[in-house]
Amino acid sequence: MDLPRIFTIRESGHRIHNPLTADKFATLGASLRLPAGTQVLDLASGSGEMLCTWARDLGFSGTGVDISSLFTEQARTRAAELGVADRVEFVHGDAAGHVADRPVDLAACVGATWIGNGVAGTVELLERSLRPGGLMLIGEPFWRRTPPDEETARACHATSIADFLELHGLIGQFQDLGYDVVEMMLADQDSWDRYAAAQWLSMRRWLDENPDDDMAPEVREELTTEPAHYARYGREYLSWGVFALMKR
Repeated sequence: MDLPRIFTIRESGHRIHNPLTADKFATLGASLRLPAGTQVLDLASGSGEMLCTWARDLGFSGTGVDISSLFTEQARTRAAELGVADRVEFVHGDAAGHVADRPVDLAACVGATWIGNGVAGTVELLERSLRPGGLMLIGEPFWRRTPPDEETARACHATSIADFLELHGLIGQFQDLGYDVVEMMLADQDSWDRYAAAQWLSMRRWLDENPDDDMAPEVREELTTEPAHYARYGREYLSWGVFALMKR
């Protein structure tokens, strides 16, 4: 049970596996106005940067679950570096279907709604771990501009235009599911650049260190094509955000 190698090669140098910066995550955490001692469940927690820094800066505690063995080990290392290993735990496992042993104050899935087969299923999954009156965080792409055709949507790594909504439509979807949107933090083009461009350096360094690996041709092809592809399509049409929700 693990992520495909190509994903971990691309993002091996990332602390944050989505297009928010550390400053944006810090601002988001403070904006939630939750007290020290808040209990968090973070599904698809990646390298643990959100949970670890919020534990350090805000006094939160909790558990992260991620399918990547590499990212889980990075998260445990980060917790030790920040002196919060006594307050956060990282579990290597499939976040799909994971429910906390006890209800938590904050349940999050920041950028991996495939664990619930989409937004609605992920909201339902997180709700199973959330105490009444608790706060939910969902990270999800949306169209910055709706692509003009299906070919452009696929060039943004979607399967079709219908995969994502524009911002107002995504907020409306949360409302239709019975939730108030009470905060949000959106990526901008600079934070998208930081997420995407850092992958290119990781791929190049991996290629220099592993020229004879079976994955090398695939990584070389992606590094050759992806920078211009991102500049033409993803940067222009796709955006992303984290949305704080409370059940009505």
